Amino acid sequence: MDYIIQLIVSFFATAGIAIIFNVPRKTLIYCGFVGVVGWMIYFVLTEQGLDIVNASFFSAFVIAIVAHLYARRFKMPMIIFIVGGIIPLVPGGMAYNAMRNVVEDDYIQGLQYGLKAFLITGAIVMGLVFAEVLIQLIFRSVRTSKATFQKVYKK
Repeated sequence: MDYIIQLIVSFFATAGIAIIFNVPRKTLIYCGFVGVVGWMIYFVLTEQGLDIVNASFFSAFVIAIVAHLYARRFKMPMIIFIVGGIIPLVPGGMAYNAMRNVVEDDYIQGLQYGLKAFLITGAIVMGLVFAEVLIQLIFRSVRTSKATFQKVYKK
């Protein structure tokens, strides 16, 4: 039951963020789906005991791949699908706790929260970058093999 609630809430949260960012109406459901995929991967991995930094990396990686596929399908920029998808992963609460602890003169705890927020943010960025590089390598190799195939069989 908890998975169904997570799925529904993540869809509406991501679609709501997509509305705020003025995405085209025909892509609204797909933006919500990208967020659901990313959040469910994150949720399942953290439930299985994986560290939240690693779970953030893997979910951002999958978000970028799905967003890239949708961007090609709809002939739109990839950022339309990525922004809504990564919003649930952003460690805003952790950054807030870091600042709150610094203000309360608990520097050690504030530093721990700040470092964890920084690591999660870096993991999200690295997941997006790795997925982009992987997609580019795949499409480049497909184009190259297609061109080679056409050269060989055209003669």
